[in-house]
Amino acid sequence: MISSLPININDLLHFHGVESARVELKESWDEKTTGLQVLKTICAFANDFYNVNGGYIIIGVSEHDSIAALGLTPKMLNLAQKWIRGNGKKLEPNVSLRLSPEVVDGKHILVVCVPGSDARPHQAPSGKNKQRAYYIRDGSETIEAKGQLLTDLLNMCAKIPFDDRRASQFTLNDLRSTLVHEFLSDVGSSLIEEKDDYKIYRQLWLTLKANGHEVPKNIALLFFMDEPERAFRGARIEVVHFPDESGNVLQEWTFRGPLPKQIKDCVNHLEHFSTTFIQKHDDRYEASRWVSFPLPALKETIVNAVYHRSYEGTPEPTKVYIYPDRIEVTSYPGPLPGLKKTHFEQQKVPSVPARNRRIGEMLKELKLAEARGIRKVFRAMIDNGSPPPRYEFDEERTYFTVILPAHPNT
Repeated sequence: MISSLPININDLLHFHGVESARVELKESWDEKTTGLQVLKTICAFANDFYNVNGGYIIIGVSEHDSIAALGLTPKMLNLAQKWIRGNGKKLEPNVSLRLSPEVVDGKHILVVCVPGSDARPHQAPSGKNKQRAYYIRDGSETIEAKGQLLTDLLNMCAKIPFDDRRASQFTLNDLRSTLVHEFLSDVGSSLIEEKDDYKIYRQLWLTLKANGHEVPKNIALLFFMDEPERAFRGARIEVVHFPDESGNVLQEWTFRGPLPKQIKDCVNHLEHFSTTFIQKHDDRYEASRWVSFPLPALKETIVNAVYHRSYEGTPEPTKVYIYPDRIEVTSYPGPLPGLKKTHFEQQKVPSVPARNRRIGEMLKELKLAEARGIRKVFRAMIDNGSPPPRYEFDEERTYFTVILPAHPNT
């Protein structure tokens, strides 16, 4: 039987391409204890408080070492699936989930896949006198939403992130199946063995029912459409090189296509501006080496701009301006409310609901994005001997610019 997981099971167990906070581990199955915990976590993943697109519950692995498959007996595996399917109906409103039995090192485990819900907020049985409660994820823990957290969750009612909404004016024929298969190959998903393209689309949660037929979601168009600009006017990256500060001479390049292609093509192009310098010393054997702009910092900044920008009615592209002494990467609009410049400058960005939950999820599965991207940028700049990055945005939060200074000796 073909696995229904959108990513590789070994990547999931090693937290590659998915944050550990989006994975709940259970060593065994006992409906009296594990069952209620699983229902609460399904509820929390479906509520998707931080817009990271839910998560996974893995039953049959060590809670302290996810790569250690303890395994479930075939009888226990069947009982777990039957119980979850039946008792999952106790969640209100209903939650969409998928059960995927897997075999790891010859042992049976069960993966419960729960995407972020379009019908949040959800409630689950609390285990106290048939009462119900709202649950969310707090890091790697499932907690009951109370006080301000509950208020914020209730305010999310019917608020679906733009990248996860339906694109009713397009059809599944607007998607290129070869791009989907390339994605599955890159992430190592067993879904690549499935012959029915439409079934693959459904398994990847790329479609929604509308008026009796299926239509693609915005995420499907952004990742698997040859020309996403047909649907989203600003879905491209423009690079401009100013060889001097006068602005009278410039070179321009535009990168189009599916978002992963834009990122890869843009980063490959910017590599030409990451010149390596070598300085010899009279007083020691080893020479000093540095680059004008460290490529890891450039890549992470481009990825973050594409990930965190808006594609909803925003005509402006992601912009990369290259000057002799700096590179500026600007996306639109600015950061979400609650985020301050000091949060970025001090590398202490608090958790806030993401603007795009599916873009981030899929870029991480492709290993293009990671959870601690800002720290990676700072680390790359410091290791290169470059000044730290700077962050700019206006009070109205209409734009967000990241400035990467060139190495001082460039």
